[in-house]
Amino acid sequence: MADMATTLEAVDILGLMKLLPHRYPFLMIDRIVDIDGDDSAVGIKNVTINEPHFQGHFPDQPVMPGVLIVEAMAQTAGAICIRTLNVDKPSLVYFMTIDNAKFRRPVVPGDQLKIHVRKIKKRGNLLKFACEAMVDGAKAAEADISAMMVTGD
Repeated sequence: MADMATTLEAVDILGLMKLLPHRYPFLMIDRIVDIDGDDSAVGIKNVTINEPHFQGHFPDQPVMPGVLIVEAMAQTAGAICIRTLNVDKPSLVYFMTIDNAKFRRPVVPGDQLKIHVRKIKKRGNLLKFACEAMVDGAKAAEADISAMMVTGD
């Protein structure tokens, strides 16, 4: 039997805005690439100095807050879950837990975060993802994230 090649897909910012309820300044990803169903994907976040959190975190040494990196991980995972449903009214994905979070290096303006998410468990409407945020091939952060999908009836 011949090997079946997986076709990886992508979602741009307009597609993300259809999938996720988040809007600026809280939409933490710019696009998603290398989507393999709801099994895995790579979210892209272009970090720029004109983002509002840099005014206070920290004015003389801007660093992207770790909690926003984790939110970008959650948004990437949530978007691929919602996308696989193929429904007119999107579902919501509620963040449930963050486990094993580690922050390895600062993320600063000019960096491009590549957020690798991989589904490690699904039971009904509960999902768990292993996530890594990379900058230039180096791990900036990692966490396991659990979420619950709620249909938008």
